[in-house]
This record gives sequence, C-alpha cells and structure tokens, in this order.
Amino acid sequence: MKAAQINTYGNTSVIQINEVDTPVISDTQVLVEVHASSLNPFDTIIREGYMKDTIPLQFPVTLGGDIAGVVAKVGDNVTGFAIGDNVYGQANVVAGNSGALAEFAATAAGQIAKAPDGLDFGQTAALPLVGASALQALNQHIKLESGQKIFIHGGAGGIGTVAIQIAKNIGAYVATTATREGIELVKQLGADEVIDYKEADFAESLKEYDAVFDTVGGDDFPKALTILKPGGTAVTMAGQVNEALATKLNVTAIAQYTQVSKAQLDELRLLVENAIVIPQVDKIFSLDAIKEAFEARETGSIRGKVVIEIKE
Repeated sequence: MKAAQINTYGNTSVIQINEVDTPVISDTQVLVEVHASSLNPFDTIIREGYMKDTIPLQFPVTLGGDIAGVVAKVGDNVTGFAIGDNVYGQANVVAGNSGALAEFAATAAGQIAKAPDGLDFGQTAALPLVGASALQALNQHIKLESGQKIFIHGGAGGIGTVAIQIAKNIGAYVATTATREGIELVKQLGADEVIDYKEADFAESLKEYDAVFDTVGGDDFPKALTILKPGGTAVTMAGQVNEALATKLNVTAIAQYTQVSKAQLDELRLLVENAIVIPQVDKIFSLDAIKEAFEARETGSIRGKVVIEIKE
C-alpha cells in the first residue's frame, strides 16, 4: 500500500510516498481502509521534530492523524464495529497507531467511531481532531453555558470554525479573530463580533469575558488572559501557560492536549447529523500531492481544513 512517510525530521522535503506492507492489527485494534485524511498543525509539529525529546519516533514513520474510511478488519477483542462500517477518528503514530496518511491504517478501537450520516469521506475526515479539541475545551475545561461570553482566537481555522458553531449552539456570545475572506466565513458560522487581527488588537476592544479558547498561541495567549473576568477560564491549543500571570489576574489558564475518544466522536456525530456543526473544507489534495498539501496549510491562508483524498 501507499503511505506518506518520513525517515528524518524536517520540512516538507523529507516526506516520501512509499510502498509498504498493510499494517497488522492487534486484538484491540481495527484496520481501516482510509478514504480520506486531513492535516492539522500537530502533524507539522511531529514532522519537524518539535516533540522529538518527549515523543521520539522510530523511523520510518507514517504521518497524519485524522481518518475517515471503511472497516476492513476487526481485532478479536473489539466489539461495536463490523467489516464494512463507515468510521472516522484518529490513527496517529504517537497514540500507538500506524499513521493516517496511508491506504490502510491500524488504530485503537477506542479512537474511532461510526461516521456521521450525510457527509462524504473528505468532509468527515476534516472533523476528528478539531471537533474533539473544541468539545474538550468548551465542555470539559471551560464548561461554557448559555449567555456567557467567549473569545475564540483564530476563528477561521480548523478548530475555530467548529468551536464557533458549538459555542453558538450552547447559546454563548462569541467574539473571534479573522482576516480577509475569513471574516465573512466566521460571520456565516454565527460569530457575534469579529476582529480583523491585521487591523486591530483584540485586547483593546474585548473586556469582561467569561472564557477564551486560543488556537493561535505565542504572545497572544498571555494577552488574552487580560480580557477575562476574575474567575474566568482560558484554554490554549498552541500557547504556554503563565501561571504567575493567571494567579495575579485570578483566572484559570489551561494548555490542552486533545485526547480523541469514541465518546467525543459520538457526540460530534450527533452535532453533525443535527446540522449544528458543518465541516469547513478549504482545499483538497491527493496523497501523491502531500508535500503541496502541507505547504498550503503551513504557508497559505487556509479557512477550515486541508483534506487529503486517498481513495477516490
């Protein structure tokens, strides 16, 4: 089978399309014929070696996390899945799986779920990590409630587009950042207030917010703490937590590492099937064009997700 792999850390030039053996599953895994995948910032972090000290890889490594496809084989101790089921979830190597950017992926049964009805495989593949991230932040960490005010930093990105839709369904007031075509997109998704981050500083116009969900990181996360009410909660997917500043401001700051689980994916499926969450796909590439796909996500202005079509 074909797989997008690396033998060393680096930029997109280290990615190779290799012919490899189909993964052999354990008793607790499922073999999925992958129809589509999608790219996330975490895929770039892994490829470039930013986590090599904490999560060292054994090369060659198949890249990617998000998958959507069809069950091809079921481990002896797995229940709830049958050959032919449409499923979605994650197959990241660092979570003990075989990697998503391949024609077949072996993944733990607890990291996939039945796919939502009404979507094609590309749309479905755009959902797992970003959907699980938004649900974990808004429900588990922030515990967002109707009537509260939340600032979602990076609203036109993969996580931001899902988070806006979930937050609006909860009944929250949503402020977000975007620029150019992304401004119209986040408005269509329901954002109440949009700040063009190239023209204005969100910290100068937003005050007394209950929550922050940051997908941008850098110096913006400490700054985002200053817009919170005392007792507010801020979650970041990309920044460092300044505990001293959080204590001084009497707020809670959390750096989130998303855990994709069947329970989250089941919850996400219901949101999709009830038209509460609509996946946002910006660009679609073939597996053979995986280098160009990574470059588009890393250097372009992507609104939503970059999807990789693996099986037509």
